[in-house]
Amino acid sequence: MTTRDKIVDTLEEIALLLELKGENPFKIRAYRTGAEVVQSYPGDIVQKAADNQLKDIKGIGSALQDKLQELASTGELEFHKNLRAEFPESIFELFDIQGLGPKKIKALYEQLGVKGLVDLQRVCESGAAAQLAGFGKKSVDKILEAIAFREQNSDRFHQDLAMASAELVREALQAHPAAGRVEAAGSLRRGKETLHDLDFIVATKKPQEIMDHFVALPFVTQVINHGSTKSSIRLENGIQCDLRAVSNAELPFALNYFTGSKEHNVAMRGRALKRGYTLNEYRLAPTGDAKDLSANIHEEADLYRALGLDYIDPALRENTGEIEAAENGELPELVELENLRGTFHNHTIASDGNATLAEMADAAQELGLEYLGIADHSKSSFQANGLDEKRLRDQIAEIAELNKTYEGLRLFAGTECDILKDGSLDFDDELLSELDYVVASVHNVFNLPEKEMTARLIRAIENPHVTMLGHLTGRLLLKREPYAVNVPMILDAAAETGTIIELNANPWRLDMDWRWWKLAKEKGVKCAINPDAHSTRGLQCLAFGVRIARKGWLARADVINCLPLAKVSEAIAAKRQKHA
Repeated sequence: MTTRDKIVDTLEEIALLLELKGENPFKIRAYRTGAEVVQSYPGDIVQKAADNQLKDIKGIGSALQDKLQELASTGELEFHKNLRAEFPESIFELFDIQGLGPKKIKALYEQLGVKGLVDLQRVCESGAAAQLAGFGKKSVDKILEAIAFREQNSDRFHQDLAMASAELVREALQAHPAAGRVEAAGSLRRGKETLHDLDFIVATKKPQEIMDHFVALPFVTQVINHGSTKSSIRLENGIQCDLRAVSNAELPFALNYFTGSKEHNVAMRGRALKRGYTLNEYRLAPTGDAKDLSANIHEEADLYRALGLDYIDPALRENTGEIEAAENGELPELVELENLRGTFHNHTIASDGNATLAEMADAAQELGLEYLGIADHSKSSFQANGLDEKRLRDQIAEIAELNKTYEGLRLFAGTECDILKDGSLDFDDELLSELDYVVASVHNVFNLPEKEMTARLIRAIENPHVTMLGHLTGRLLLKREPYAVNVPMILDAAAETGTIIELNANPWRLDMDWRWWKLAKEKGVKCAINPDAHSTRGLQCLAFGVRIARKGWLARADVINCLPLAKVSEAIAAKRQKHA
């Protein structure tokens, strides 16, 4: 299936390949312009291309129209295939290396026979690359650094590391007297589960001073680029940070553009074009007789208002229906961290945690929580010192005694009960009925076929004592892929049985994935934001869970641990009572 993105990618790649061949720059520019037009066109440009109805679209000439029709209708472009065939497949690896543009790649390919990363590393280490015009030892050293960094596979980072780094950089920038407003943008601002780099925008009248300050920060290990309004650095932990300096007037547009997503930006530009404006990272400008609105735009909210939309929170900017909802006044009031009254799925030293029951309770009270659920591992998780029946009953009694000593905090007795291979549970129903709630999770045998894994989880969900399903797909971000499971079928089973689905807030999990929560909400499935805390500090992971819940369009009413104590007690008992 041909998509808009495929057409854009194809045109951009053609431009790169033509540049490698040393083709006419006007011809190269025609393909790049075509890619931009296709990307920002507000209508169904794929269908228009397939129907050969592009002649009235500015920026797409007759020769390009024919190629787009072929690409849209067949999914392939003979010209593109032939062009690719002139180069080895491995040459495309070079475009991912920082500091290498088409001109340098062309020189490496033609003069030194560099066809991929292996060749590139060889000619850089031998000194041959440094002899080429436009290279030199310094740039070659940077290329070698870029190769090493890529090979380390450390180009994505978890939210906890990224957020801590972003705050460090933001505070350092804000401390400069020439800095006005400093904002983190990009996928961090949108709350994505992992991040490739960090983007910052600063409003200033002295951009060069800010850039000089940025590249000289004490925790910078590499200056990738140092310009007058744009610079890039790498931090000690390997995260790349990009900074752009703009004026106060440009800030709303730059912040919006560099927050993204790409798909959201395309939709916004398309909407602007329909209304007679062009929108980019610097301004919203009328294209004809439309009224100039620039004097009315001081914040992002003003930009959305100018385009006839309610303000769209950055978390929702993924082009998954937020534009339509904003137009119709149907955006949800997203859950906030301060809405949480308590949480479930927390561990103590009884299993694999490193804090006592009392220490966890004290920490929860310090955070202002009204209730805390304790869910230590069950006996099959021997690697996590899981509790057997006797130890769990002892813990239930200990929680009951401890509850007598607290005012303003209620401890709930629970378990994180293993879902065994056949979908049965690690404890029998008699013991499970003695608990306030049960989190059921998979901790082993991840390699079942999707059908079997789905049946395994559904059998557990159908148990009336299972209050919530823990970390639904078992993924460990940047370390372990999710196991195969039919998530819509799981959500149907949860909706039918009244089972809550956990949003595991550990930044290595963030599971269930935010892309499924909108569907869960539509089906009436409730969410529990749980930190999976193994320490008192782990309770603070709730903030990461809230970020993902917001990406999933969840409001306070969708999250059970936004309920006060009396009502949450009813909520976690509802399923069991329904099946009593």
